[in-house]
Amino acid sequence: MREFTNPALASAPPVGGLADVVFDHALEDPSHIAFGRKDRQNQWHDVTAAQFRDEVLALAKGLLAQGIRFGDRVAIMSPTRYEWTLFDFALWTIGAQVVPVYPTSSAEQVFWMLYDAQVTAAVVEHEDHAMTIATVIDRLPHLRRLWQLDSDAVGQVTASGTHLDDETVHRHRRAVTPDSTATIIYTSGTTGRPKGCVITHANFMFEADTMVNRWEPVFASKRDNVASTLLFLPLAHVFGRMVQIAAVRGGVKMGHQPQLNAAALLPDLQAFRPTFILAVPYIFEKVFNAARRKAEKDGKSGPFAKAVECAVKYADAQEAKAFGTGPGPSASLRMQHSVFDKLVYSKVREAMGGRVRQAMSGGSGMDRRLGLFFAGAGVAIYEGYGLTESTAAAAANPPEQTRYGTVGKAIPGTTIHIADDGEIWLYGDNIFQGYLNDPKATDASLHDGWLATGDLGSLDEDGYLTITGRKKEILVTSGGKSVSPQQLEERVRDHPLIAQCIVVGNDRPYIAALVTLDSEAVEHWLGMRGKQLMTPADLVRDGDLEMEVRRAVVAANTLVSQAESIRTFRILAHQFTEEHGLLTPSLKLKRKSIESAYAAEVDALYRG
Repeated sequence: MREFTNPALASAPPVGGLADVVFDHALEDPSHIAFGRKDRQNQWHDVTAAQFRDEVLALAKGLLAQGIRFGDRVAIMSPTRYEWTLFDFALWTIGAQVVPVYPTSSAEQVFWMLYDAQVTAAVVEHEDHAMTIATVIDRLPHLRRLWQLDSDAVGQVTASGTHLDDETVHRHRRAVTPDSTATIIYTSGTTGRPKGCVITHANFMFEADTMVNRWEPVFASKRDNVASTLLFLPLAHVFGRMVQIAAVRGGVKMGHQPQLNAAALLPDLQAFRPTFILAVPYIFEKVFNAARRKAEKDGKSGPFAKAVECAVKYADAQEAKAFGTGPGPSASLRMQHSVFDKLVYSKVREAMGGRVRQAMSGGSGMDRRLGLFFAGAGVAIYEGYGLTESTAAAAANPPEQTRYGTVGKAIPGTTIHIADDGEIWLYGDNIFQGYLNDPKATDASLHDGWLATGDLGSLDEDGYLTITGRKKEILVTSGGKSVSPQQLEERVRDHPLIAQCIVVGNDRPYIAALVTLDSEAVEHWLGMRGKQLMTPADLVRDGDLEMEVRRAVVAANTLVSQAESIRTFRILAHQFTEEHGLLTPSLKLKRKSIESAYAAEVDALYRG
């Protein structure tokens, strides 16, 4: 199949903007719990729809009093937190445009985004962020205001607007139309300077309402089970932003968690107890690997492995039944599954708070077997695919027919087309308006409303999309063999000891790889074998560890021909990090930067 169109379920409202729903919900059900908010003592408190409306209205008055006007661009540089959502909706209420900035951005990155977008004011979390802006402020002629959240920015701005009446704000709100620009999101960019994606209120309303309506089992509340989610994705990323908007529009209780790491996240999941989560595969891998390590420490690695196999078979049989190719789980498999549910699966669910039964995953590919395991363990993960330019999801697996290992079908109202060279093209109301101040890049990506994504993929006979790589990342060996590195890298990373893998070989005689290690997994592995902790330099020379990595490489090579296989590899002492400029804020590899930083190690792979 070369093209698949999914009929629309929702469309952007003909009038109004994103902030209207805040006022509508407060009027319809003022006591509805809209948010959970954690205080400085780590205690969660409810925020009603009426309270949130009042806070948005008061902050909007303050923003007007501080000189923010319709169409002005305001940057927010902060981790995920309640105040970001508050500023987002207050700014949208008065027709301002939000420019999200990753809190880890360098001074030059911050300068470029604020300069290119002609930002007039900025909200930062703390003094370090303020100092980052201060180092480039002499090159930002439009910047007039800087507010710091940890110095009570909300209180200060709100206090300045108490003299304004409500109608002043509502006049601005009524002037917002669906085609008004809501945000300028800069692509994190694995290469080159970030480009500002212009996304309208209509783009977000269509995207969020489509997700809420089509994935109704995820977002809908039941009488005894109110839908809730803990948002820990970066709000500077389009995926996190879409989750925020969908939760507010769908009446889903939402909490915020600023750290995308298991040590900080798991305790808050257990305290907040969401009914669903939206995450990147990394989070699900961490939950699974933590459960496996605990089983090994308790001397139950054998039963855990059997439980994993049972979950995979159970979910695989359910999938076959959903597509009419099988009868579903057998009686003996159902009985075995019931036993493991009490012994193993319930503990996995408890690690995510105990109430999670559904999740959505995006940002990178998820291994089919991992998806099947979670489904068999009682947490259905709907994997999807999208870009900043498509306002997050363009494809996702439908709840009633999930095909694990794919990113699902085009979301309702969207068309997916596979070009002759395998590139994925997208069309729909979620497609952005173009790149700010960059008509050349816009013309290269948008063709009569169609978005050329730069990603490669294929559609199966039912319209399910599989991502196979990036056009710019295809490696061509000196022998002329074209190799897509993505599937090799993902399969190598399936090994619990491996954190990251980058495949190299462009203009080289064969394919090779650089591998980094998961420190927690390695510490556990050493302890289980009675080995002493080693320095990173000693660790990468350990023969037993090298054999484990070799097994992962051999497993990955079964996916490809001999000419495409990884011939040799190098274990690195340290992981690739965003701080060292080797990862994007969404944890994607910056290939050119990595190959440059590790040029000596890459060259060594081809000596002799």
